[in-house]
Amino acid sequence: MSPRRSYDQYCSAARALDVVGDRWTLLIVRELLAGPRRYTDLHADLPGVSTDVLASRLKDMERDGLTTRRRLPPPGAASVYELKPRGRELLPVLQALGVWGAGELGERRPTDAVRAHWFALPLLSALKGAGEGLVEVRPAEGDFHGGVFHLCAGAQDGPVYGEGPAPAEPDARLVLDAGTLAAVSRGETSVADAVREGRIEVSGEGTLAKALREG
Repeated sequence: MSPRRSYDQYCSAARALDVVGDRWTLLIVRELLAGPRRYTDLHADLPGVSTDVLASRLKDMERDGLTTRRRLPPPGAASVYELKPRGRELLPVLQALGVWGAGELGERRPTDAVRAHWFALPLLSALKGAGEGLVEVRPAEGDFHGGVFHLCAGAQDGPVYGEGPAPAEPDARLVLDAGTLAAVSRGETSVADAVREGRIEVSGEGTLAKALREG
């Protein structure tokens, strides 16, 4: 475990950066907002991070009270990392960074890695105010960088999003293509406008689905 570096400034922003300002830390939080993850899963979804750096960051985050590690009972018998309440409080920070960074996103570069679930937090921000509920997101055609994912609009506890189909009947199911998903993430269009234009197909009988269809 590396000693914590500090800006040595009596400022809340500086103190925050003492804890989460290292490279990869906030992206690890992004991944753990999906719930408990094994080390191998984290490494697979953080392309570019070395095993040594990932292990070091996870130890630092555990020391700083952002995460905890626990052993799954048999037959899983694997260790998983998960966010503690202090780490979960970084959700609005990541969402704000996503909104701020939307203007930097532009078109995907040939060297850019991408995972479908990386669009979950921007989409969660775009759905703010539409209501609460479980949302399943499916590609309209082909596969947008990993396929189906789901998110929990208005969630207060538990995972904020996850890969694969919704674990229960979703309140709303969204079907859209990769271009529309990217446009919503870049802030070029809203979910409501994309629904009105027929670029997002909404199904489901939940209050959230009805709100999205009515615009």
